Amino acid sequence: MLIYPILFSHLRYATVFGYKVRDPERFGVMEIDELGNVLSVEEKPVHPKSDYAITGLYFYPKGVSKLAKKIVPSARGELEITSLNDLYLQKNNLKSILLGEGYTWFDTGTFESLLEASNMIRTIENNKDAVICCPEMIAYRKEWITDKELEDRANIMKKNSYGKYLLKELEKEYKNEEVKN
Repeated sequence: MLIYPILFSHLRYATVFGYKVRDPERFGVMEIDELGNVLSVEEKPVHPKSDYAITGLYFYPKGVSKLAKKIVPSARGELEITSLNDLYLQKNNLKSILLGEGYTWFDTGTFESLLEASNMIRTIENNKDAVICCPEMIAYRKEWITDKELEDRANIMKKNSYGKYLLKELEKEYKNEEVKN
């Protein structure tokens, strides 16, 4: 599933991303219908209405700051993002995107889960000899930055593994261009 086209169709809505989890009581949870419409949102429910955790990735339309000022502390004494999502839901202006096959979401709300996520990313990067979500390479491949701009950024960091990775990838790109020509 490509997220960009879906997001562009949701620009006037608040949008939350959901991921099926085994322990939904630990998260903000959304209840959805068969079409993916959000029916309810609740923070750390004792009896969750679904297994879809709200991941913490949100897109809000213009005016979100004004609406957020209406939020009051919860029973836990915290300002809850779920309260903001519920305000959008009450206005029938909350959409969901479910992250399914091909996506992995890591909860990083505890020290243990943060370590697990870090170790998983490290393992994947080491096995693939690649950097997951490398902004410079994404920008370069989408032609948002030039060869020179990528090289300049890489050279700033050339003494660390990230900078070395960028230089190695740029060298691969040059070789690929030579082969094409």
